[in-house]
Amino acid sequence: QVQLVESGGGSVQAGGSLRLSCAASKYTYRSNSMGWFRQAPGKERDWVARIYTGDGSTSYADSVKGRFTISQDIAKNTMYLQMNSLKPEDTAMYYCAADLFWQGGDDWMADYWGQGTQVTVSS
Repeated sequence: QVQLVESGGGSVQAGGSLRLSCAASKYTYRSNSMGWFRQAPGKERDWVARIYTGDGSTSYADSVKGRFTISQDIAKNTMYLQMNSLKPEDTAMYYCAADLFWQGGDDWMADYWGQGTQVTVSS
């Protein structure tokens, strides 16, 4: 069974940076998508960023574009999310996901999910 384990969350002040990692085990990289989602307390889970494992192409939600960067190291079976210029509204549980599929607009879902890592940004 595919296992995704996130790490790198924590608390940071506004304007700071964090890098999240997602280690994938028992997962075969092929031409598909992996990505990051986040869920703030009392809100729905939102898609944040996506990377196409075949060619490394990326896409981002408008709320993080220009501040967050998704990347992958296939040799290490690891995906990353570099988060810069963090804002209090970025506070959420961040989830790694694999085998994303598109449902229209910015509505993405996934077949596999990690357990999440908490990111807290204070003002």
